[in-house]
Amino acid sequence: MLLLALDTATPAVTAALHDGSRTLAAAGEVDARRHGELLLPAVDRVLTEAGHKLAEVTDIVVGVGPGPYTGLRVGLVTATTFGAALGVPVHGLCSLDGIAYAAGLTEPFVVATDARRKEVYWARYENARTRLTDPAVDRPADLADQVAGVPAVGAGALLYDTVFTGVLRDGPAHQSAAALAELAAAKLAAGEELLPPQPMYLRRPDAKVPANYKVVTPK
Repeated sequence: MLLLALDTATPAVTAALHDGSRTLAAAGEVDARRHGELLLPAVDRVLTEAGHKLAEVTDIVVGVGPGPYTGLRVGLVTATTFGAALGVPVHGLCSLDGIAYAAGLTEPFVVATDARRKEVYWARYENARTRLTDPAVDRPADLADQVAGVPAVGAGALLYDTVFTGVLRDGPAHQSAAALAELAAAKLAAGEELLPPQPMYLRRPDAKVPANYKVVTPK
């Protein structure tokens, strides 16, 4: 196996290469405005560092979110394009699961990322490998009774630490493609079925057609 992992669901633009046993190379940069600009150079860096060519990749895994529309689609389109060009399977994984796996906790905890609009994407976990709830998007204040004092990781928990009072400041804030790759490799080796590479938005895009949009093309 030579697994290429990509994720652009958070402000982190990240890529990694995994051989089924270990991560060979990883690259990432946090910049919420340059997903499209940074992803392909990150892929090129990990391939060069690992001494492999893109044509050698046998599997691709991509974080499917939840995440904002603009950033999330960059990773998904890139992954599916690579998959089509190489003729290899493209697997999806919940991006929150990658952050949870990177946290490495053995106790119940919460992952929360910044969803903008003063909301968070979040889910509960029994441990680093086991998610207990479906990903959701909510206002932090609405979660106060559920997450107060519970160990929490992610940029959303750090941003709203008056609600996520158990936030672990030394835990992962954003996605790591290395963690996503390790989790995917473990699941594939165990025969587990991964998600299709379809976006998990949880809400409508920020961009909307103007309310009084006037059609100017001839009928």
